[in-house]
Amino acid sequence: MQLRFSRTNKELDELIDSLMNKAGVHHPEMIREMIISALKAGQENDYLADLKLMRTTMKEMRYTNKVFGPYRDRKKVTIFGSARTEPTEPIYQKCVTFSRMLAERGYMAITGGGGGIMQAGNEGAGAENSFAVNIRLPFEQETNPVMEKAKNVITYKYFFNRKVAFLKEADALALFPGGFGTLDEAMEALTLMQTGKNPPVPLILIDDDKGDYWENWFDFTKKTLLKKGLISGEDFSLFSITRDPAEAVQMIDDFYKVYHSSRFVRDTLVIRLNRTLTDEQVEILQSEFNEIIADGTRMKLCGPLPEEADQPDLLGLPRLALEFNHRSYGLLKALIRRINSFAGSTGGG
Repeated sequence: MQLRFSRTNKELDELIDSLMNKAGVHHPEMIREMIISALKAGQENDYLADLKLMRTTMKEMRYTNKVFGPYRDRKKVTIFGSARTEPTEPIYQKCVTFSRMLAERGYMAITGGGGGIMQAGNEGAGAENSFAVNIRLPFEQETNPVMEKAKNVITYKYFFNRKVAFLKEADALALFPGGFGTLDEAMEALTLMQTGKNPPVPLILIDDDKGDYWENWFDFTKKTLLKKGLISGEDFSLFSITRDPAEAVQMIDDFYKVYHSSRFVRDTLVIRLNRTLTDEQVEILQSEFNEIIADGTRMKLCGPLPEEADQPDLLGLPRLALEFNHRSYGLLKALIRRINSFAGSTGGG
């Protein structure tokens, strides 16, 4: 039987409806498509290893949402860094200080759940304000003692599922010095933000007191990538570098002074705000950032669009809508900073 996502499967559609009614599910049309996808995979693919990958991916992502779901109303910061950093090292203690300050301001910390910088992130925030997003490895990656008995622990088989959790749940990313894994996370985060595949969030590179890790990387980026034309100057707006954990925390706070979050509804970028802007402030943004919007269009204040009903907890926020050019994501971060500069003079709450 050839299955279709449209309701043309006759008896099978009735069986799926009956199954969902008996189980009791939210958003049955979405669940129906997931069931049909699983059935189609079983029809089309007799290679067991492929089916195992699909099955495990689904199970891991379901459990991810179960663990993070109850904390949707709290902002979270994902912390990356070396598993080999010792507690006696200054950079370890800097991470403890950073994550403790985050917790004091109401943030939660997400780490990879292992030792080194990951343990420092959980230690500073405390298990009650932390998540451990672990991975099964033959070395280096047992759950750290801060989180080994905590409830917010997930252990993944697949790196790609783990990476989704790191970024999907994060309102900011903080990267301390680390090895290949840390650099991989930094490059992936930058790539996803540069291409608009991840919403704009603060990406902060926290260096040691000598500045001999991220500042060296920054020199390479300028002298090689930028010089060769492999990136553009506006890409430097995608990240910040600091040696000071207090400054790093302040950068995250400042990012959300007025800006709340954003999403695309077709070609319209909807920027959700913690407080509304005045017409005069919108005109300032229009003038200063005209190059990032489609020709002949204007930024405008608005309420939620019908397509945003899938995020009911955000419907009460004021919005700024614009037809974004889908290219200038570095300048989009600059636009958000400019919006936040109106924190002391906005027109209402």
